[in-house]
Amino acid sequence: QVQLVESGGGLVQAGGSLRLTCAASGKIPAGNVMAWYRQATGKHERELVASIDSGDRTNYPDSVKGRFTISRDNAKNTWYLQMSSLKPEDTALYYCVLSVTGNRYWGQGTQVTVSS
Repeated sequence: QVQLVESGGGLVQAGGSLRLTCAASGKIPAGNVMAWYRQATGKHERELVASIDSGDRTNYPDSVKGRFTISRDNAKNTWYLQMSSLKPEDTALYYCVLSVTGNRYWGQGTQVTVSS
């Protein structure tokens, strides 16, 4: 059973930075994709923020490109989201997600609040 635990969220002023960490435990299948999603308060949908595959190919939506960086440490089964130049609209509950063929695992989420 795979379990994911996020950390690193908090309150930051606009323009500031935060680094989120996701630690995975359990048997982690190879060929996976590690990602971060976020869900803003009052919104039903969860937005993909960043992803990185087993070949270290990354993907970002335009809303965070150039400001957020995803990375992974396979030896530690851990991945990170470095966020800089934060904006109030980045305020959301951030989830780490591990995707492998046929399965997707979600963490519990960590709150990021950006004050103006």
